[in-house]
Amino acid sequence: MKVGAHVSISGSRVSSDEETPPYDDIRNAVSRQLAFGGNCGQVFTTSPQVWAEPEISEAAAAGFREESDEKLEGPWVIHSSYLVNLCTPKDDLREKSLASMQAELDAAEKLGIPYVNTHLGAHTGAGVEGGLDNAASAIDELDVPEDVEILIESDAGSGTKLGGEFSHLAGIIDRTDEEIGICIDTAHTLVAGNDLTTPDAVEETVSRFDEEVGLEYLKYIHLNDSKHDVGTHKDEHALIGEGYIGEDGIRAIVTHPDLRELPFALETPTEDGKGFAWNIARTKELREEN
Repeated sequence: MKVGAHVSISGSRVSSDEETPPYDDIRNAVSRQLAFGGNCGQVFTTSPQVWAEPEISEAAAAGFREESDEKLEGPWVIHSSYLVNLCTPKDDLREKSLASMQAELDAAEKLGIPYVNTHLGAHTGAGVEGGLDNAASAIDELDVPEDVEILIESDAGSGTKLGGEFSHLAGIIDRTDEEIGICIDTAHTLVAGNDLTTPDAVEETVSRFDEEVGLEYLKYIHLNDSKHDVGTHKDEHALIGEGYIGEDGIRAIVTHPDLRELPFALETPTEDGKGFAWNIARTKELREEN
């Protein structure tokens, strides 16, 4: 099973063959993933709350690639900055979003990471069709490296944010000339109005996704339980099996024949002494119980 966590790269790393860089070290992600019991996963290359480009030394990139190939199943995915808004009608925000995305795509190529995951963002008055048009044209402006793919993440669907409906995901695929994929966040999918609480509900939602979007576009899953129920549009993750999706829903997701071979990255909280290690172990247990 390909399962891991969204891990931090924070902290410098002392090496005998180079000076310690004055920034976070991407190699930290590998050791942290192993400590949690994961074999794939997700990273931010820089703070997701500010406009900042990744700073990755050649030695750190080479070490990350080598350690990942040797010790992990993979694949990794980079999550873009939370500030990126591909749907925006505002020129300044669009330019900043494009610059940030391009930097992440270039970092992914440098690190040997096949995916850069991003949200579509909010149309802020442009309307659904206008927002999707804006996002597609933004994606088409990017110089996507040959071995890197952009993944559009499903959204909880609050306000004017796009990606909460499967039709939005299909719409962006249809509009862009770039070959893009989809990352489904299970918590987002639930609160956006798609039931995932029982095996029958999971089967219905997966079948509808296949009809509206196409399972061939689904490349990664953010496996999160939810503290809120179907259709509430409230984005708050819960421990695996302890939220509204529950054990039955999570088990049905990780054992579904169309999903089980995909990589799963957890973005679960740390609560009651239960962190990523507990959540990864619980995910594996639910898979094995089937």
